[in-house]
Amino acid sequence: MAACEVCGNDYWMAFEVRTVSGDTHTFDCLECAAQKLAPICEHCQVKILGHGVEVSGRFFCCAHCARAEEGDRGAEIRDAVGARPA
Repeated sequence: MAACEVCGNDYWMAFEVRTVSGDTHTFDCLECAAQKLAPICEHCQVKILGHGVEVSGRFFCCAHCARAEEGDRGAEIRDAVGARPA
């Protein structure tokens, strides 16, 4: 068994996540994995669990938050996932 590094639960179905940097993390559920690894929107501070938007190395949960933070460049930013073609 392995203990979750977030909640400490020692669970026989724990799993490991390996990041791009080579770090290995052990969790007992997806909620704990998200708590530890999900980036945080730089505008509204929510955990980014979906695709999100990255602008100039900054992470946002959606285009609305990215536009709010990016000023003049904001007009260029839009959500593409699920967007109707122009």
